[in-house]
Amino acid sequence: MTYVIAQPCVDIKDRACIDECPVDCIYEGPRKLYIHPEECVDCGACEPVCPVDAIFYETDIPDEWTGYLDVETEVFAPLGSPGGASGSGPLSHDHPVVEAAPAVVTT
Repeated sequence: MTYVIAQPCVDIKDRACIDECPVDCIYEGPRKLYIHPEECVDCGACEPVCPVDAIFYETDIPDEWTGYLDVETEVFAPLGSPGGASGSGPLSHDHPVVEAAPAVVTT
């Protein structure tokens, strides 16, 4: 089991979750943050600090965002487990679902 970062994070990327994660399993893509499902230890420290309520336990994802469980898994398929976000740097690209999402304009 793992936590998932869903659509509300697209184009927001607050990063408070990164600061709270004790195992460095939250990676940054160009438009969204991603939790590596094999590195997450299910501690839940990231969930309450997310200001846009984008983080969910995998069994609690709202119906409209259940596809983000696959997004989190598929974005890491070609990478395997790099062993921590801080040592590997940002992801070079987002998952196609995130790339296709409409841009979020913040003021």
